[in-house]
Amino acid sequence: MSEKQIPLLPLHSVLFPEGPLPLKIFEPRYTDMVSYCVKNNAPFGICLIREESESGPEPSTFEIGTIAKINDWHMRNDGMLGINVVGLERFKIDFEEKKSKQLHVANISILAETPDASIPDDYEHLVDLLKECISQNSNRYSDLPMKYSNATWVGYRLAELLPLKLSQKQYFLQIDDSIERLERLTGVLDHLDHIRPLEF
Repeated sequence: MSEKQIPLLPLHSVLFPEGPLPLKIFEPRYTDMVSYCVKNNAPFGICLIREESESGPEPSTFEIGTIAKINDWHMRNDGMLGINVVGLERFKIDFEEKKSKQLHVANISILAETPDASIPDDYEHLVDLLKECISQNSNRYSDLPMKYSNATWVGYRLAELLPLKLSQKQYFLQIDDSIERLERLTGVLDHLDHIRPLEF
């Protein structure tokens, strides 16, 4: 694991590595953070909020999150700042401190991914399901590489797109082994009455 320091954005959303996420930014502490990140081509961290609201002064988050890179931004008609981010590496918060304007900054450790693995034959049906899900969100993924033979990538994209609870998505983010993630996703699919992917 390597260590670094980044600003944090607590959300009621889970960002996965190599995954897209559109966001609306309106609080001054976060618009300032985004402005800094855009000007300096700097990333920030996204963590799922455990409780309270996104705008609360002291949101409690999970320790495992994902580094976000801004690849597009625009001013919305409602006056909010719109940004599109893509997930980079997963991280674990080692130490967190509050800066000015209630912005939180954390010392983090980058979590290593398991080596790239091909999709085992038993999970090829997950690839077919993922292709169907992505076809319904084609605009969001049009500029991102498709890695249907990569077990880590397929697992993250399914956890991202399937209609799962946020706590379930966080669970799949925190799994280190890519094949185990596919196995657990298969188990979850057995309990979904009707599979309809989430749309951004």
